[in-house]
Amino acid sequence: MRTALTELLQIEYPIIQGAMAWVSEHKLVAAVANAGATGVIALGGRDAEWTRNEIRACKELTDKPFGVNLMLMAPNKDELVDIIIEEKPAFVTLGAGNPVPYIKPLQEAGIKVIPVVPSLKLAKRIEEAGADAMIVEGMEAGGHIGSQTTMSLMENILPEISIPVVVAGSIVDGRGLAAALLMGAEGVQMGSRFLLAEECQAHQNMKEAIIKATDTDSVVTGLLSGHGGVRSLKNEFTTRYLAAETDGVTTPEERTKMSQGTNKRAAIDGDVVNGAVQVGQALNRLVAIEPAHTIVQTVMNEAIMSIRKAQRLLEIV
Repeated sequence: MRTALTELLQIEYPIIQGAMAWVSEHKLVAAVANAGATGVIALGGRDAEWTRNEIRACKELTDKPFGVNLMLMAPNKDELVDIIIEEKPAFVTLGAGNPVPYIKPLQEAGIKVIPVVPSLKLAKRIEEAGADAMIVEGMEAGGHIGSQTTMSLMENILPEISIPVVVAGSIVDGRGLAAALLMGAEGVQMGSRFLLAEECQAHQNMKEAIIKATDTDSVVTGLLSGHGGVRSLKNEFTTRYLAAETDGVTTPEERTKMSQGTNKRAAIDGDVVNGAVQVGQALNRLVAIEPAHTIVQTVMNEAIMSIRKAQRLLEIV
């Protein structure tokens, strides 16, 4: 399948495996890249040495393009940028801050720059700054979320932007990919589906919790207290945190302490009771642990079939 995204990144399929803290590392990323899509190493909470080693380890496992994700709120972001420029992954996705100062330096090193944007205003600013592409992510996604849905972002942004736009937010199968392409996107970013990849190091407890969950089993913490929304599965941690947001007693500092380390607690330690199982809303479609290659091929086959089915509507006209 050929789109502006596949041409830009020189990949076979218009799918980016999203950066997921603690679990998007070289084995998963390389497996997705070798399957014809592309993956992203998540640098959140990581240091320079780990970053360099992960990029090099990924290059040992694949000669296909892959990227890294840089959180611009990280205190060591400038040090990580230096490492990225030295090690030269194919592209960088940027979020949680102002990406504009980083666009040209990364591009001058031969690295494509793909910021994550939450609104049309910022999308236009990023386009004017010369970004190679952008990602828009709806609030249906797992982890940290914005305030617009995936559909509203596609409606608001896709007709207004000329550089390639990648859509994310609870897209887990080929129907979602087909819908995004028909709306005018050039590809999708998927995180939750790849949590269930065999190559993903997420704890088995977390994977099983996701498989057992149904469509009403996710919840957003942080919105009521203005701390920034985070989507996770409902559990004892989210119940305690939501209660602390409305009790009129718990301070913001205490809530911050409550949430610290909960992502890793679930993803790496396997504590799905007291940790944050960060996953998107399309839970009924997340039903099996499969190799990354199988996931990519299944999604692409579903997308092709969905697009072919949509063509029947033209026969009616």
